Amino acid sequence: MKGKKRTVASKPAKVIPIQLDATFFFERAVRSLDRLHYDKALKYFRRAVDYEPDNPVNHCNMAGILSEMGNYEESNRILGSIVEELDPSMTECHFYMANNFANMEQYEAAEDALIRYLEEDAEGQFLDEAEEMMELLQYELDRPPKQAVIKSREGLYEHDQARMLLEEGKFAEAVRLLESIVEKYEDFLAARNNLALAYYYMGRFDKAMDTINQVLELEAGNVHALCNLAIFYQHAGRQEPLTQLVELLKKTYPFHHEHVFKLATTMGILGEHETAYRHFMRLLKDPALQQDPCLHHYAAIAACNIGRWKEAERLWRQTAKLDPGSDIPKYYLDQLGSVRSQQEPPPSSYHYHLPFEEQFRLWEKSTDGLPDHLKRDPLVRSSFFWALRHGDRQTKLQVIQALGMIADNEVKDALREFVLEPDEDDYLKRIAIFVLRSIGVHDSLPAMLEGKRTQVESNLLPSRLPVWEDRWQAVLEAAQQRMNKLYDLVQQHDLLTLWVEYLTRVYPNVPKIAKVEGWAAALEYLTAKMHRREISYHEVARRYGVSISTVSKYAKAIDEACGIKEKMRSVFPQFGEFSGE
Repeated sequence: MKGKKRTVASKPAKVIPIQLDATFFFERAVRSLDRLHYDKALKYFRRAVDYEPDNPVNHCNMAGILSEMGNYEESNRILGSIVEELDPSMTECHFYMANNFANMEQYEAAEDALIRYLEEDAEGQFLDEAEEMMELLQYELDRPPKQAVIKSREGLYEHDQARMLLEEGKFAEAVRLLESIVEKYEDFLAARNNLALAYYYMGRFDKAMDTINQVLELEAGNVHALCNLAIFYQHAGRQEPLTQLVELLKKTYPFHHEHVFKLATTMGILGEHETAYRHFMRLLKDPALQQDPCLHHYAAIAACNIGRWKEAERLWRQTAKLDPGSDIPKYYLDQLGSVRSQQEPPPSSYHYHLPFEEQFRLWEKSTDGLPDHLKRDPLVRSSFFWALRHGDRQTKLQVIQALGMIADNEVKDALREFVLEPDEDDYLKRIAIFVLRSIGVHDSLPAMLEGKRTQVESNLLPSRLPVWEDRWQAVLEAAQQRMNKLYDLVQQHDLLTLWVEYLTRVYPNVPKIAKVEGWAAALEYLTAKMHRREISYHEVARRYGVSISTVSKYAKAIDEACGIKEKMRSVFPQFGEFSGE
């Protein structure tokens, strides 16, 4: 016996100590809750509070048990102490207090607590439940509810405004608003996605890429961001990452309609028409979307690109039924025969409008300038802004003129930025300044000209002349008055430049300007010749009410000073004398 005792005594004791801490009592409380033993659960939560009195979660759990047990007043006392003393950020406590007040039929107090929850809770965890409770309180109080500024929805109104600006093609305004939203709400991913698109539409490609990468850092699987990134890769010609991303997107099957539509249009733009068609047809199976003419048109574009001619025709005919006043489905139905016979390529644009070539053909036939719907069309506007940054010289020249026809604040901002670009052609910047002046920007303009930053004052163009006489200005005004509808903005600018150049070369021996209309007629004649337009001395003399000899005399004087014939011969060797007859 003694040996046995010694043997047992020599073994180490296998005693597992119980760690009595807040976690231990919390787990015991949860088990008691599972068994609906509220008294025990309350006891254990109280012990957890004793061990960690500064932990607001323990207090909140205890308040929850008290509420389940019907002790609403004590529950609210604890919840109030949490938000007033322990942790004001636990705004959900106000929602719990509203529930307790409602259970005590203290509806005014419940409403006050609910409003405080809505105004302080940024996450909106119980937003739906709070709105339901507000409806109940409205019924109980027999009056409309008090108004609350819902904190969790802050930024949504501004974001809707920004989206409308994007849809209207007002990209600079949208950027300013979206930048302020993103600065205030860093995890507002929809705003970041739209900001990336706005940058892209404005031609600010690097900013667009940076912004979309920020979205993907916050949420790697964001469908909108991945779709936008694919478009950006395609633009940048980054084929390897684009191929990998397209393979990923082809395997993606989103649930929400908004994500399906985004993915479908993106795949169409990327040339993955089979995938685009599949997703568009998924959307068209939903009865709520079957009355949307745009969706039928997009599906028809995809069907046409994969050779499903009959299906494309059916979809466009349905589009025409749903939107009988539109020329869009009619145009594409007329083109379908040429596409089927391979005389024309399939349409490539996944947008519900006529192709740009057709729109501009109609525009050129119009005597009213750029139609309002084209001025507002975000795709037209984005193509203009993009070309202003990335087009060739001739394209930029055409775009600057077109922007002058739109002439809104967005255009003014874009042209102001353009004239400050150090690498842009000075002639293009002078045209842009001329356009800005012609659309009402008369204040001093900062610009980079001849490699230096300068201020262009309120006169139309900078000149080195120490004075500017009223009679010189009168010549310009006489010419511009008659040229306004016959010459484009570039030609009007070149007339002005020619006049300034002439005056600068002959100053201070400027001839006396006795016949304003004669000098104006000579300037128009020379400008027309520089742009290879058919014109004669007889024509301009008649329109300005002067003699042919007067026009000829002044035209030759300007040519002798400025060497126009020699300049033109260097560009067009066949250029002859200013006979004009």
